[in-house]
Amino acid sequence: MVVAPVDPSKVEVGDIVLARVAGTVYLHLVSSVDAARKRVQISNNRGRINGWTSHDRVVGICVAVDGVARAGAADKAKTV
Repeated sequence: MVVAPVDPSKVEVGDIVLARVAGTVYLHLVSSVDAARKRVQISNNRGRINGWTSHDRVVGICVAVDGVARAGAADKAKTV
């Protein structure tokens, strides 16, 4: 799996993001976006919605899994 820094304002439903939750960093599926409040709803891989998290806690995006690029994810990565 390849994860890159992300511009949270570009995150969309279906993206897999790296987010800080209660001091730990987890990969989550984005299930909804609230651009006005600068937050995303995150879900797990079992179909459960975990809740909302702010853009400042979204630190990365999964751009590839097993060498296969995730469509559109690289366009959301921050350029360093």
